[in-house]
Amino acid sequence: MYQYLKTGKYFAVVLDNLEKIAAEELEELGAFELNTKYRGVSFSASKETLYKIVYSAKIPTRILAPLITFDCHSTKYLYKTARQIKWEDFLSLEKTFAIFASTSNSLITHSQYASLCLKDAIADYFRDKYAKRPDVQPKTPDIWFNLYINNNKATISLELTGGSLHRRGYRKQSKEAPMMENLAAAIVRISGWDGDTKLYDPFCGSGTILAEALLKYCNIPSCYNRENLGLYYMPDFDKSLFEKTKNNLIKGIKQLPKGLIHGSDIDKEAISIARNNLKLIPGGNNVSLNISDFAKINSIDDSTIITNPPYGKRLGEKSEIQKLIKNFGDFLKNRCKGSKAYVYFGNRELIKSVGLKTSMKFPLKNGGLDGRLTYYSIY
Repeated sequence: MYQYLKTGKYFAVVLDNLEKIAAEELEELGAFELNTKYRGVSFSASKETLYKIVYSAKIPTRILAPLITFDCHSTKYLYKTARQIKWEDFLSLEKTFAIFASTSNSLITHSQYASLCLKDAIADYFRDKYAKRPDVQPKTPDIWFNLYINNNKATISLELTGGSLHRRGYRKQSKEAPMMENLAAAIVRISGWDGDTKLYDPFCGSGTILAEALLKYCNIPSCYNRENLGLYYMPDFDKSLFEKTKNNLIKGIKQLPKGLIHGSDIDKEAISIARNNLKLIPGGNNVSLNISDFAKINSIDDSTIITNPPYGKRLGEKSEIQKLIKNFGDFLKNRCKGSKAYVYFGNRELIKSVGLKTSMKFPLKNGGLDGRLTYYSIY
């Protein structure tokens, strides 16, 4: 019997510093016996609650069902142990698979090589039993397996989300350095915005923050646009229960009032991309989008501002970006009375250019950026 079937426990992988926020969301969805760990949350859930979490949770990166945990001091033993799993319980010869691996504080130091050893174990298992092996598809496989090795203890899991949850399926295009979807969802959640005020993003780019605000307000599941989920390949998958759970979640989607969520950007192409992305989400046509320099906006009073301004990663941009951020700080102070502003800086050195006192600095990583979410209350 696989580990998750014995224990009823699963694991949510999350971004740095979002463990507590992810745990709050999981508990709201019905999870119990929650335990936060570094970059993750272990939890228990009934089968129905698990399906609800996988289909609708917005903060986690991956949801895992652990298959086996074992002491692992060498790749040879990793291969030997993995060969003992009945892989046909999850995978057929007609399906493709891939492995996401990570290692820390262990004798096995190379995650890519560890991934290769697990891949070989799976392939050799099928070859010996069926004289044929399933194909590996590294980017868009049917099934993802997860290998985590920490302190010489390995856990092999089935990824129930079918790859990283930050890929919602609505972002078909983007400009450079877009914000990860689950990070944007976390920022919207941290802001506490629930539709009681207008929400505005004056540097909306390809529209990720707007899209996540839309998903939150309208109760749209994060996997609404996903066709393939890893939980379909669980040995105990209950299709009728999943369809019932999914349909109930879809029935809970509500309409977005026009004029509640606004976005603007000086870049015409970015607005076009944002518009096309939002069309893929129910209610996306009701998000107001404008091609505009924030400096030309008359006012954003009594609103919630959530934004991710440019941070200037190319040489020679520093002084130009600092000036832009200073002007944005003046805009907040003079033309956003009664508003709350949550501003994510990919380059945290720019915070001092705003010229306003922060009420919060929350460390959040976006890809390779060790940024900060700041909060300004404007009177």
